Amino acid sequence: MKATILAAALAFASLTTAATPAQWRSRSIYQVLTDRFARTDGSTTARCNTGDALYCGGTYQGLIKKLDYIQNMGFTAIWISPITFNLEERTAYGQAYHSYWQQNLYALNEHFGNANDLKALADALHRRGMYLMVDVVVNHMGWPGSFSSVDYSKFNPFNQQRYFHPYCTPDYNNQSSVEGCWLGDNNVQLVDLKTEDPTVANMLNAWIRQLVSNYTIDGLRIDTAKHVSKSFFPAFNAAAGIFITGEVFDGNPAYTCDYQNYMDSVLNFPIYFPLTRAFSSPTGSISELVNMVNQLKNGACKDTSLLGTFSENHDITRFAAITSDMSQARNVLAFTILADGVPIVYQGQEQHFSGARDPLNREAVWLSGYNTNAELYKLTAALNQIRNLAVFRDAGYVTYKNWVIYSDANTIAMRKGFDGGQIVTVLSNKGTAGNTYTLQLGNHGFANGAQVVDVLACRTVTVANGNIPVLMERGLPRAFYLRSGLLGSGICGL
Repeated sequence: MKATILAAALAFASLTTAATPAQWRSRSIYQVLTDRFARTDGSTTARCNTGDALYCGGTYQGLIKKLDYIQNMGFTAIWISPITFNLEERTAYGQAYHSYWQQNLYALNEHFGNANDLKALADALHRRGMYLMVDVVVNHMGWPGSFSSVDYSKFNPFNQQRYFHPYCTPDYNNQSSVEGCWLGDNNVQLVDLKTEDPTVANMLNAWIRQLVSNYTIDGLRIDTAKHVSKSFFPAFNAAAGIFITGEVFDGNPAYTCDYQNYMDSVLNFPIYFPLTRAFSSPTGSISELVNMVNQLKNGACKDTSLLGTFSENHDITRFAAITSDMSQARNVLAFTILADGVPIVYQGQEQHFSGARDPLNREAVWLSGYNTNAELYKLTAALNQIRNLAVFRDAGYVTYKNWVIYSDANTIAMRKGFDGGQIVTVLSNKGTAGNTYTLQLGNHGFANGAQVVDVLACRTVTVANGNIPVLMERGLPRAFYLRSGLLGSGICGL
């Protein structure tokens, strides 16, 4: 089986009409900001100034035309922006090109396309054996002005003030305030829905049931989940009937992991913060990262195999804006894809985009020319290929908890998978100036005399005296797999 078809083979093996959490474990997600990925006209020169925060013209039809670009990186799912109708006004923060300022749940944001275009996207993905994840907002509706000027009749179906909490600003030391107060400001108010009200909850449940059915959606990402009553989520998750992961923007595992008791999954912010700190500098703390890996796997989170693992998204500073070192970027990508959980790569990360925080981190991918020879594009493909192969060979790979087998001030080595089918990953934060040396690595699970391949360098070595001889140079990541398991895969020409 050639590496280029591994993702499709894996996807078709588990494709059903209602994707379950168990099926999502094996997925690898490419996050698309719909307005900024691809235009219907296929332009790679159309202007898109992130600082303007205006619609730039990305569409569902443009996305359909560029699915090869995504699938050839080995991704088996995409996550798109919210699809509902948003406020149309130009505000002090620009337009609602991101689609998080919804006003009508039962109409589409037609800047991206119409209902037939969205259905065509879902169909195109399913024909490829890929899943569609849609971002949804249940916390709020968007209003372009002060809290005192809100015209509730503009919202559908929540067209009366009684469906919303009274205006207040959040006190982040008080969970009731976090859930019951409004986000936004007098430029754009995010009018807070009373999700603990059974009437509001039932209306949202009816809506999501219909939305999933209408567009054959396979998974949902819940925006601003920490601002919604936890008691709301179990019935909403059941009404959707598909996998759900929530955005709980907090690095405290005790706080964030609790949400997994109310929904299938959460985005792994607890690992994001130590991950980026560890690899953004040779002085970054590897021990902090190791401690968090162990804390999460040892019970802080209910099921680490379902967490969404990421190192970039549309709300946080891109890694390349923290450090421009390409070797460090390679290492953080390798961790993202080969550690526990469902890997998520944000569009443009594969092109080493370097936008800082919103809105600068929302660059148009078409301006890269969709360069498939870009260093990180090729690395992403290689990482997804070996992960897809490991899952294809052994379904238990995704539930095997990542095991840190070695660490020092600059290095972390991890094993994921059972004997013979494991991937052993060795990462360094030394950067491109890192020295060359050989690390003798034990505790890997390969037999003495076994030939293993570093699939990122296509270099074969033999296990001797219980150790893998790992050539460390220029701070580059390494990922080892049993050579005999690669035969017929096309990986490294095998």
